[in-house]
Amino acid sequence: MKESKSIKTFISVALIVLIWGIVAEMGVVSSYILPSPNKVIESFVKMVKSGEIFEDIYISYIRVLKGFLISTLAAFALAMMRVVFCKASGYYEGIVQFLKNVPPLSLISLLILWFGIGETTKIGIIVLTAFFPIYLNTVKGFTSCDKKLLEVGEIYGYSKVGSFFKIRLPYAMSDILVGMRIGLGYSWRAIISAEMIAASAGLGHMILFAQQMSRTDKVIVGILVIGVVGYITDRLFALVIDKTLKGSEKNGWD
Repeated sequence: MKESKSIKTFISVALIVLIWGIVAEMGVVSSYILPSPNKVIESFVKMVKSGEIFEDIYISYIRVLKGFLISTLAAFALAMMRVVFCKASGYYEGIVQFLKNVPPLSLISLLILWFGIGETTKIGIIVLTAFFPIYLNTVKGFTSCDKKLLEVGEIYGYSKVGSFFKIRLPYAMSDILVGMRIGLGYSWRAIISAEMIAASAGLGHMILFAQQMSRTDKVIVGILVIGVVGYITDRLFALVIDKTLKGSEKNGWD
């Protein structure tokens, strides 16, 4: 099944590249707007040889990793408080629901005014973007725990905290990991946007600089690299989910 899907994906990509090459060769679209695949490959090879592409990937990846980890820890802590300390959730749940509806990119200007264009602003955008899918999925996992299991925990004399770690947490693991996977994808979207506005390095900055220099080939290279790096990251995380859940849970993202 996976081999069949890989073959179909390869055929689709090959067909797109073929059509792209034909359109570029026939001059239907200006090479300024749509350079040929060969031109894009040449630019990619040059960037690989110079090492600049790897530097940008590394910078963006570290930012994503930091923001994603902060988002995960914050989401888990607040979701845990909502279950274990029910009364405490009333102090922050309304704020969370409010911020959930505010586009993170709309806060970039404010973050720049507060923190400048340093790492704090970019990581802050990632946190604001990735936090909510992780938090909502984690809360869903904790609150949907089978009541019969909780009753068994009460029979054994588990406290709320003990019940949380021994019953709710294992039960919610599937939802937590799925939420983290969604949050990881959102993190990549956020960092590219943030880097295009407030950065001097990274994949987003590379794309913006290439656009300012009218280097459409480099813009396309940047877009393709982002897609490939994001896809590889997602597949690695999917492997973690599969190993953690031992293949017992399928979420449709094979």
